[in-house]
Amino acid sequence: MSESNTELAARVDELETRLAFQEDTLAQLNDQIASQDAQIRALMNRLREVSGKYQDLIFEMHKGASPGDEKPPHY
Repeated sequence: MSESNTELAARVDELETRLAFQEDTLAQLNDQIASQDAQIRALMNRLREVSGKYQDLIFEMHKGASPGDEKPPHY
């Protein structure tokens, strides 16, 4: 009986060790995902800013005229 108890204790110890490593890995992955989420949000905000500035620049270049109102270059 004591041999099977020893085997069972060894298996439990192995499972507890694996669980500890898995929990650590999950915590690291969660931290990485949170960091990437913050980076993505910052990039999206910056993209909105740049897009708005680009639209303003296009408007200023065309002085509010739509591209369909322009005459072709050969006129």
